[in-house]
Amino acid sequence: MPGQKIETGHQDIVHDVAMDYYGKRLATASSDNAIKIIGVSNSRSQHLATLTGHRGPVWQVAWAHPKFGSLLASCSYDGKVVIWKEGNQNEWIQAHVFDDHKASVNCISWAPHELGLCLACGSTDGNISVFTARSDGGWDKSQIEQAHPVGVTSVTWAPSTALGALIGSGLLNPVRRLASGGCDNTVKVWKFDNGTWRMDCFPALKMHTDWVRDVSWAPNLGLPKSVIASASEDGKVIIWTALKEGDQWNGKILKDFGSAVWRVSWSLTGNTLAVADGKSNITVWKEAIDGEWQQVTAVES
Repeated sequence: MPGQKIETGHQDIVHDVAMDYYGKRLATASSDNAIKIIGVSNSRSQHLATLTGHRGPVWQVAWAHPKFGSLLASCSYDGKVVIWKEGNQNEWIQAHVFDDHKASVNCISWAPHELGLCLACGSTDGNISVFTARSDGGWDKSQIEQAHPVGVTSVTWAPSTALGALIGSGLLNPVRRLASGGCDNTVKVWKFDNGTWRMDCFPALKMHTDWVRDVSWAPNLGLPKSVIASASEDGKVIIWTALKEGDQWNGKILKDFGSAVWRVSWSLTGNTLAVADGKSNITVWKEAIDGEWQQVTAVES
């Protein structure tokens, strides 16, 4: 399908774009403090709604799984996380506002839907908060204090399927694990166990020499390998691999892109990685049989 240019209507920089589960709508986040909902089809796009309420640049937006209804989360420089709910078509309200953080909230990520309605948020205050919806409409909160003391830039959930569950003796209990990146140049892995979050990698994963801008945990389809991609201000993308639960993570440089790398995103099958760098290039990479990563295409932007 040829590329399609979409006019967002924002008055300032667009920081994030998220497509809904069905690929029918985009949500965009901007420094103009607003969020836009845009309907997309093969040939055209249509502005559907503008969501206002944040009092600072909106850094990220994330759609919840449709089993929970039409919900969108956003995070902002204003320190707030907002859960937006669509009632009548294209009519959105602020269903919940979380103001637990004392500084900019830089990143948000919904957990796999098997874990329930659960949102992780990372902040410049160094903390990661995890909000989980209860059946009575309230929310429970757990927190990773000082996950990255100089600031959290990115969070990503692990697949909920335990490593090797599809080739072992039946499905195991869902696993709650997160990876995060920060201004301390490190990637960290966290596991929720007995009601608390604890670090699940020792030491922290450190191969980057500047801020980690994004982390993305690959879907594993139940296979016995965990893979995380990290992107950094230092221009490098690193692929981290752990062959089984409890193993050390090994890092391998995918490429030095020569400028800051902003985002990394896996395909649903977890074997193809898209990379967006500071030179406005988007490249797509795939792991070959010999374990080397090869560029398979570039996307015109």
